[in-house]
Amino acid sequence: MCLLLTLPKTHHFCPPQLSLDPLGPEWDCPLGSKDLEEEEGPWGGGSGLPPPGFFPGSWSHEVGLDCKGSPEGAEARAWTVYYYSLLQSCLQQAGLPETQDRSQVPRTGCPGAEVTLCILGSPCTFLSVLLEGGVQSPGNMLLCLSPAWLTKVPAPGQPGEAALLVSKAVSFHPGGLTFLDDFVPPRRATYFLAGLGLGPGPGREAAELARDLTCPTGASAELARLLEDRLLTRRLLAQQGDVAVPATLAFTYKPPALLRGGDASPGLRLVELNGKEGQETLVKEEVGAFLHSKALGDALQVAVKLSGWRWRGRQALRLYPRTELDPVVDTVLALLEKLEEEESVLVEAVCPPARLPFPGSPLPGPELALRICAVVCRTQGDRPLLSKVVCGVGRGDRPLRHQNSLPRTLEVALAQCGLGEASQVTDVRRRVKAAAEAALAAVLALEAGLSAEQRGGRQARTDFLGVDFVLTVAGRALTPVALELNGGLCLEACGALEGLWAAPRPGLVAEEAAAAPLLETMLRRSARYLMEGKQLLLLGAGGVSKKFVWEAARDYGLKLHLVESDPNHFASQLVQTFIHFDVTEHQRDEENARLLAELVRARGLQLDGCFSYWDDCLVLTALLCQELGLPCSPPAAMRLAKQKSRTQLHLLCHHGPPWPAPSLYAVPCCPLESEADVDKAVRQVPLPGVMKLEFGAGAVGVRLVEDAPQCHEHFSRIARDLQGEADHPGIGLGWGNAMLLMEFIEGTEHDVDLVLFGGRLLAAFVSDNGPTRLPGFTETAACMPTGLAPEQEAQLVQAAFRCCLGCGLLDGVFNVELKLTGTGPRLIEINPRMGGFYLRDWILELYGVDLLLAAAMVACGLRPALPAHPRARGHLVGVMCLVSQHLQVLSSTTSRETLQALHDQGLLRLNLLEEALVPGEYEEPYCSVACAGPSPAEARLRLLGLCQGLGIDGPHYPVAYFLSHFK
Repeated sequence: MCLLLTLPKTHHFCPPQLSLDPLGPEWDCPLGSKDLEEEEGPWGGGSGLPPPGFFPGSWSHEVGLDCKGSPEGAEARAWTVYYYSLLQSCLQQAGLPETQDRSQVPRTGCPGAEVTLCILGSPCTFLSVLLEGGVQSPGNMLLCLSPAWLTKVPAPGQPGEAALLVSKAVSFHPGGLTFLDDFVPPRRATYFLAGLGLGPGPGREAAELARDLTCPTGASAELARLLEDRLLTRRLLAQQGDVAVPATLAFTYKPPALLRGGDASPGLRLVELNGKEGQETLVKEEVGAFLHSKALGDALQVAVKLSGWRWRGRQALRLYPRTELDPVVDTVLALLEKLEEEESVLVEAVCPPARLPFPGSPLPGPELALRICAVVCRTQGDRPLLSKVVCGVGRGDRPLRHQNSLPRTLEVALAQCGLGEASQVTDVRRRVKAAAEAALAAVLALEAGLSAEQRGGRQARTDFLGVDFVLTVAGRALTPVALELNGGLCLEACGALEGLWAAPRPGLVAEEAAAAPLLETMLRRSARYLMEGKQLLLLGAGGVSKKFVWEAARDYGLKLHLVESDPNHFASQLVQTFIHFDVTEHQRDEENARLLAELVRARGLQLDGCFSYWDDCLVLTALLCQELGLPCSPPAAMRLAKQKSRTQLHLLCHHGPPWPAPSLYAVPCCPLESEADVDKAVRQVPLPGVMKLEFGAGAVGVRLVEDAPQCHEHFSRIARDLQGEADHPGIGLGWGNAMLLMEFIEGTEHDVDLVLFGGRLLAAFVSDNGPTRLPGFTETAACMPTGLAPEQEAQLVQAAFRCCLGCGLLDGVFNVELKLTGTGPRLIEINPRMGGFYLRDWILELYGVDLLLAAAMVACGLRPALPAHPRARGHLVGVMCLVSQHLQVLSSTTSRETLQALHDQGLLRLNLLEEALVPGEYEEPYCSVACAGPSPAEARLRLLGLCQGLGIDGPHYPVAYFLSHFK
């Protein structure tokens, strides 16, 4: 997006009026010029050879750019060489090594077994995406320099759709390393993004390649037609209500269906013509009425221009004083002769860019204009997110375009205009963000109503957008006014800004990549594509807190086959196959794994993977995977992690190398199987200590003990009250009720949720827990992302990772509970499955990463498609509601229905953890209630006010105290 400002010579603000680009007084191209009808840019589809490029530098030109089986003509070959040289020049200027040619030794492997992100287009436009992709998806981010490197093949079982295969590409790796690779067999693209055009040449071929693919595509010629039609997008934004647009009069000849009918928009007048000739009287009346209308406000000039796909990227327009009716009419009539169906002539309001106070004396020379561009991306849940804002400064008496000004940050550009006060800059950024995200929201809403044919394919979507703005003054407030939408121009401008930090210098911090949210979307859509139709065996359905599983499986197109002990479980009706099998007798896990394997074979299930998120079934799942030859962590590692004392004692002996070794994180403990073990443990473990069930879950039965009598008392109570699965289902009593005593560690408590594949850490998410209500350890409050310093967060992540590796957990999604002490992290326990309670939902909401999908991918032997450095989109702070503390309010004013209604309204985030309000001595939380905010403080204040209003806060449950740890 772009905002235009002027550096004034005088100290005053312009009156409230709509603005447009600062444009020269003459046509950029004369009306009679045939150039006006040709596409702009190398991927615009123009015929002929590429523009003469001067690429100074030293790199090898003896590289294998030919693709076997797809010969290119001389013209296409010239484009391929041009783009290869352009790529090398871009890499050189970014301080990166040249591309290594390893095409003589083709890359092999299963063509459809991994993420393959493919871009076809100009290296300049997409360089930031490619480099970021090399970090987030090493070796799987591919740039095709020629359409001949790609092939479409019919997709079996999907009539009218095709798979896209990559035979040759430049692959991107961390550190900016690039390689020219051949793929034998060809790689199947799991995401495709192309620069598009309509004319002959690469642009037209790119458009055809993008049409009707089975894999997700981030653009199509059909969608580009819509987005680059200025009249259509202007009407779309005007109807949105949250985005200001210039007052516009449009004359259109046979308008597209999307422009016919519909509600009128303020300041936007659409005149449909039944012909291109004999319109003099109508045009004069309409232009005269428009020039005298209040919609123009105080605008002194109008611009006349063409709108439509053929005119994209052209600045063919002329400015006229608002008082000159006849020249405006004559120009409109001249342009009408050039119109084709679905094209328009626009007359729109123009005013000088907003003038900002300039410090000191006015500078000599012409006034300067400022353009502010931004990129906005589609993220999880089809929500728009402003990715980056970049500015350009140029002379105010000349057209200011994307590629004829140097990029700079919003703060620097506004400061040059004299707007240096932090609050004012923040306000401008806030308005830009709101307008940008509203613009993409309007586009996404439009696309949602289009058919697959209108979008260019079932999988075609707009995943990122550039929006050009001008900054005007409305009510003494600087207000962004949207002019047009574009694709790669704003993205290229952001990449150029990031390139300023290409050569590292002391004291400089690298710019965060504008492409990061786009890459997250590319990876997320790729993962869905890879997993659609996968057959997965799931052991253990869980309770009400896991209801999201069935909704997510349907959304992702997973085919689930469920093994569950409860024959009447609600999930039995939501899966492909239901197998009733008692999974609670863990002494028979090895025998049960063999029996289940026989059942799977007898039913003819062709499984891609097998996994579980339910504590009771984790060891059985590992054993079953071993029987069926499916990917999983070894059963021995699962057993080790499942038994808490074995975990700690094993890690205490793990001294390395490498250093720091897992032993640094382990805590002294002693297993307890009988009364006699208690006396021995008291002598070995320093008190106070913590007593808990060896195989327990949900903090049930966990207690702080300060001396030997309390240890004996608690051991006896648990031995009496919690003897088997029937006494408290779902907490692991099927393994027995053995206990352990471990040293009590002072410090703050944290969860680290990890995704591991092949022993490599792919992602980690750290959350903070509030103080527990001693002597019990039931969770009270939580905050995400962590408020810890980056170094402390990194210490926790490494501690969790190294403890998992120390136990042999190499593949899966794991939840590790730790305390951060004065001497570093200490392990509480490892849960060798996806985090429970609210964690999956919070991580999905904040980071756009679904741990359930990641676990399913690992189970299928696929590397999860995850961003390397996911950015939180905000903050969540929550508290637990307990039946023992909140029975009265949960039964009345804060009922489940009330909380759900507040959740649906977006006022809170509800995670229901138990089905019924059943009080008991050994309880688990009933639900989690959370509030979101742009900062932890705001989220915390919202939650506290909500808890006070709902009655969750009280003298015996002081929410303010539980949240005090998050300040």
